[in-house]
Amino acid sequence: MQNDQLGERIGILDWYTILVGLLALAALVVHGRLWVVLKTDGGVRYRSLRIARMNWGAVVMLTVAVTIASFRVQPAIAAHFRTAHWGYAFPIVALVGLVGVRWAMARADEWKSFLASGGYLAGMLLSVVFGLFPMVLPARNSAYSLTIENTKAAGYVLTVGLIWWVVGVILVTGYFIYVYRSSSGKVTLPRHDSE
Repeated sequence: MQNDQLGERIGILDWYTILVGLLALAALVVHGRLWVVLKTDGGVRYRSLRIARMNWGAVVMLTVAVTIASFRVQPAIAAHFRTAHWGYAFPIVALVGLVGVRWAMARADEWKSFLASGGYLAGMLLSVVFGLFPMVLPARNSAYSLTIENTKAAGYVLTVGLIWWVVGVILVTGYFIYVYRSSSGKVTLPRHDSE
């Protein structure tokens, strides 16, 4: 199905791409700042919490705008949600995560706010994947869209990829355990006489 919602001439950047990019930026600012809140004390912690609170409202507004725009630009998303109702679980996870961030920040619960932010990000990404499936990258002319079927690799390549993926996950897990243990706890900055 051809989609004319973006205009005749589409480049690398159009209004929809910029809108989604702004949402990604705002959501990652909140998530990153909540990580800094979790890992620091003092002035850095309070500045990060203030920035996360300020950006939370932007995330809410941009989430609503991107959701409305996504249904307009790609009507197949709404159709997919109408035919498979279980997919509504993903936007619900995103919504609960978004509300949970605000609730946990108001109670100064660092871990819950960070985990809720992660839940929001996971819910949003899973909503996109569910809404677009089986497309991987939709095109204006659906004949040119990349789908699960026309982008899959040969069986042998998938087997080799799976083996290396397992090895990679084991290595990355070990690395994360090492990093987490070596940097656990809060970072406390030394106080200067001028403070």
